Amino acid sequence: MARIQRGLALDTLGGFGDIWPMSVQIHTAKESNGTVVQLQGKVDATSAPSVEQALVGVIDQGEKRLVLDCAGLDFISSAGLRSLLLAVKKMKAAGGAISLAALQPNVKEVFDISGFSALFTIHGSKADALK
Repeated sequence: MARIQRGLALDTLGGFGDIWPMSVQIHTAKESNGTVVQLQGKVDATSAPSVEQALVGVIDQGEKRLVLDCAGLDFISSAGLRSLLLAVKKMKAAGGAISLAALQPNVKEVFDISGFSALFTIHGSKADALK
């Protein structure tokens, strides 16, 4: 399993040398039916660029089927939604699709309220998404 983790970041506002843990961990794994990107933690304004970079990187490698495993995703902000929107547009232009799997109820509510549920096929589990 390939792993992308943005570990620690420099706090440019709080002072030189201050660090804090990033709010999301990103893990990628090539499966027989596509690539799974597992998101754990929070996708917010700080971590959204890393998520976008990871998703676009997979798409740029030619993947046509991408599953976002959101079982460990606790929170997504509007910045996170924007990153997913850019990824889904790029994937559709490439002739592929992005599916979501195992959304937590509070995260699913954000997708439903924002209308983003219509942009993705949503599955109850990663296994269902890979069928």
